[in-house]
Amino acid sequence: MRGILINIGKKSRLAFDQKINTNKKNKVLNDYVKLIGKNKNLILKENKKDINQAIKKKLRDNLINRLILNEKKFSSIINSIKEIIKLKDPTNNVIEKWKRPNGLVFTKISIPIGVIGIIYESRPNVTSDVASLCFKSGNPVILKGGTEAFHSNKILSNLFRKALKINKVDQNFIQFIDIKDRKVVDFLLTKMSNFIDVIIPRGGKNLVEKVQNISKIPTIGHLEGVCHSYVDKDADPNIACKLIINAKLRNTAICGATETILLHEYIIKKFGISILKKLEEKGCEIIGDNKIRKIYKGKIKKASIKDWSKEYLSPTVSAKSVKNLQEAISHINKYGTMHTDCIITKNKKSAKKFLREVKSSIAMHNTSTQFADGGEFGFGGEVGISTNVLPPRGPVGLRQLISYKYQVTSNGKIRN
Repeated sequence: MRGILINIGKKSRLAFDQKINTNKKNKVLNDYVKLIGKNKNLILKENKKDINQAIKKKLRDNLINRLILNEKKFSSIINSIKEIIKLKDPTNNVIEKWKRPNGLVFTKISIPIGVIGIIYESRPNVTSDVASLCFKSGNPVILKGGTEAFHSNKILSNLFRKALKINKVDQNFIQFIDIKDRKVVDFLLTKMSNFIDVIIPRGGKNLVEKVQNISKIPTIGHLEGVCHSYVDKDADPNIACKLIINAKLRNTAICGATETILLHEYIIKKFGISILKKLEEKGCEIIGDNKIRKIYKGKIKKASIKDWSKEYLSPTVSAKSVKNLQEAISHINKYGTMHTDCIITKNKKSAKKFLREVKSSIAMHNTSTQFADGGEFGFGGEVGISTNVLPPRGPVGLRQLISYKYQVTSNGKIRN
């Protein structure tokens, strides 16, 4: 195993030395789209193997749902790559340029980060999204997908390598680790720092926690998505109801799903209770604080302090009453995970305060938290969402997969 992984690392480094122009990058991606279209039945057949195995192993429903490639998801894979093709190449662009009084000319230029390692679970579309984003931004990528999506990931990465070969580009820009041994992840995180520049984990809490705890390589990512929707005293009842139902129930398994609803005490009786009732009618379990439980006549569980920091990833939501906007902001900053948080209000002043003061990497106003997605941001997909304080933050798409360097020129200037 050690020899294989070191060899993969070396090949990635050599691939990084090959500079590819934008036209060639887009040609590779266009050919990748064609190959995916041509091999649709084969991809779905390989995906079926993964699904059958997941059912046999009795994996959780949310993991199996992420794994399934249906017509809609298949179209989404192709559309995502097409969007990436349309986007401007983020590398070798002048970010800033200035001249000092002493004659020195400084230019800040965008460059690729280097070799990127992606460790991920379940979703096969991550393979195509990540490969396309990393390649277009000039970053070779080493893919370590979960065993539950082994066959789906392998066929999608092999087709990308085929598109590279057709265009006489080093196939090792994309490498898929097909070793199923669990020790692979440990080795990548602790013994590959000479070859990998950044690790990006995508998956459940256990995976991300492990990566963040033991990696000797810098990481980009987020541990959990404890997202909030705060219904302010000046919220429009119809907008609030529509947004909350979508933010919680559209897809409960994604990190951008709302997990806690904060209700201003002024609107709880007026329309807050009716929002919770509609959620219950749609099969959502409600967990509430004492104030809400006294008023709510439906089925409701008592919230504990642990519920305020819980990511359910299921049709379950916690609901809490707050006295004012400041209490809502304080609650989010204390219990949230700096992922995505929203205020629902007609009051622009309140919205401005909320957007400014919550620590979230994505702060929203009158918008469903389910829009926390690189594709929705116009990034053509994402390699993940980062809640790190240092950039990149939020969805990490094409324009975030770069670093920069300074170029300094003069006419023989020496320093006194």
